[in-house]
Amino acid sequence: MTHFDEMAVTVSLPFNNKPALSGFCERGRMDGDADSETHCRISCLCYNQTSQRLNHIGPVSKRMNVPDQLEPKITDDTLDVTTAQVLAEVERRRAERRGTGGILRRTTLAVDRFAFWFSKHWLFAFNAFFLFYVGLPILAPILMHWGVEGTAKIIYTVYRPLCHQLPQRSFFLFGPQLVYPGVELMELFGMNVGLDTVTRAFVGNEAVGYKTALCQRDIAIYGLILLSGLLYGLLRRNCKIPSLPWWAYIGIGVMPMLLDGGYQFVANLVAYIWPDGPMTAHETTPTLRVITGALFGLATVWLSFPLVQEAMEDVKKSLHRRFGWE
Repeated sequence: MTHFDEMAVTVSLPFNNKPALSGFCERGRMDGDADSETHCRISCLCYNQTSQRLNHIGPVSKRMNVPDQLEPKITDDTLDVTTAQVLAEVERRRAERRGTGGILRRTTLAVDRFAFWFSKHWLFAFNAFFLFYVGLPILAPILMHWGVEGTAKIIYTVYRPLCHQLPQRSFFLFGPQLVYPGVELMELFGMNVGLDTVTRAFVGNEAVGYKTALCQRDIAIYGLILLSGLLYGLLRRNCKIPSLPWWAYIGIGVMPMLLDGGYQFVANLVAYIWPDGPMTAHETTPTLRVITGALFGLATVWLSFPLVQEAMEDVKKSLHRRFGWE
């Protein structure tokens, strides 16, 4: 005895050992008895998820005796829903599923293929991104020196929300010095060097050179992420590199930069709010900015890249088992 209730099923009536009638029904009931007599009743067709009924639907009853030679004799009790209606509905549903399901399958397959490609080439993608990210700020002063000021100013504008771009905390190219403290800039140009937008907008000139679009600390951070990523790509071929523990990451990467940059920020803020207070404005040195930024970049790669490698290996193995991709 087989029962179907509130679900999409395929009902087949055998004619000479071949399916003669198939369709989706919402409720069906098949009862087999000892005399090999089979009774099938289709009460409605499922047009969609809400089960819309056909007009003037009546039960379709097929009662057949199935002898050993499997040549059933079929008599119709009632036939308000015709075979043609059932087959037409089946074809409509199949066409509908091919349309929506095909797009979904193709999209899912495309996503899986990209995930498989990325699991094999993620390190190349990461290194390319950081090369682009740290390369453009260095390209900006080069373009200024070559006279391509329009493109260079676009780069400065794009990176402005990502970095303060203060000239006293930036590197200068094509000038007599690589860095200029705020005092020297004040002496050279008579400008009030501070944290204001006018100071940030100064990109340099032929006399002092042109500043990079990222500050000294950011250049060190992203530059070391790029160099460490390239080094990681060479080392992982011969050995498995363990991830840096969290406590070591905080001690090596976070704390030095937090102490250096944090004290500078707090000292300048207190001096601004309370000019006659116990703390005076403080500017850290370019050397400390570079060292602390480099340690943060190195520690970040050491912590994250081995973890990313493990995750990508799992993705690659999973998709290989599913699709056999190499």
